[in-house]
Amino acid sequence: MYEEFIGTQPVRQSHQFDVAALDAWLTANVADYAGPLEVTQFKGGQSNPTYRLVTPGRRYVMRSKPGPVSKLLPSAHAIEREYRLMAALHDTDVPVPRMYALCEDESVIGRAFYIMECMEGRVLWDQSLPGMTPAERGAIYDEMNRVIAALHQVDYAGVGLGDYGRPGSYFERQISRWSKQYRASETQSIPEMDKVIEWLPGNIPPDDGSTSIVHGDYRLDNVMFHPTEPRIIAVLDWELSTIGHPLADFCYHLMAWHTPADKFRGVGGLDLPTLGIPTAEQYVARYCERTGRDGIANLDFYLAYNMFRIAGILQGIAKRVQDGTASSDRAAASAQGARPMAELAWAYAQRAGARG
Repeated sequence: MYEEFIGTQPVRQSHQFDVAALDAWLTANVADYAGPLEVTQFKGGQSNPTYRLVTPGRRYVMRSKPGPVSKLLPSAHAIEREYRLMAALHDTDVPVPRMYALCEDESVIGRAFYIMECMEGRVLWDQSLPGMTPAERGAIYDEMNRVIAALHQVDYAGVGLGDYGRPGSYFERQISRWSKQYRASETQSIPEMDKVIEWLPGNIPPDDGSTSIVHGDYRLDNVMFHPTEPRIIAVLDWELSTIGHPLADFCYHLMAWHTPADKFRGVGGLDLPTLGIPTAEQYVARYCERTGRDGIANLDFYLAYNMFRIAGILQGIAKRVQDGTASSDRAAASAQGARPMAELAWAYAQRAGARG
């Protein structure tokens, strides 16, 4: 069922551009580049279109803004920030591709874009990891845990990202941002989303002063593993990254354990011990061990917040489907998840004490 996410396809009509113009720009701006150039589009991804660029001597990846939709939600497609962040992380313990060039001049191909190293490895879509042994599954999950813990311990000011986001008041700002973007993308009435939007701002846990780089969308299919080893060689899709609270980021990742496998590609409801996948409690304990935490209080709030945020993202995808600018064939199916995710967010808000 995941073959539709894997590999490349001809460039979708809504994301086509002047390949000759790109070739000329690459010749002028990327060292050792030499055409001719062949372009295909990766199947996965629903926001910023991503392309494989093949020349006789080398392969590259280009990631761009989707085009007109960026005028609707300008902060949701900030590929310039992705480029800056990955360039800064290159010499840290967080594996990222090498960055080659950024083009912010939208007159070149009609949108901003950047060029990066084409990594060759495995992107794993099914979180139950079929075909692997329990030991192999456990190693994959422990590696994901290791890398997100490493990310949250990067000295972001020391790598030149001190101004990448504003420390403090992270949840207030994020709740406001995603509420506004949800309203800007709203295509249907979802009463549970309205309740969550009303409840979240007044129930934010006390600020413990933690700040770190946050990926914003850290999950199994946004990392690339070595072709044969349980080792992440690249963390991808940084468009939602900023400086924020590490528990917001980690609990987004932890949602996989709290969402059913048959609806949101999570691992909820699966026999995790038999599969060799750590339980949520085990996964939290390992992260806390790696980051020096005693545990995670207010877990239900963090989960409700992240489910609200995902409902907002899915609503944005629904709007792009409506406008004809979604970059993935799976976008229409994903868009249908906004309502059930909002309902799940409200259920966790109620677990955290919400009434109504």
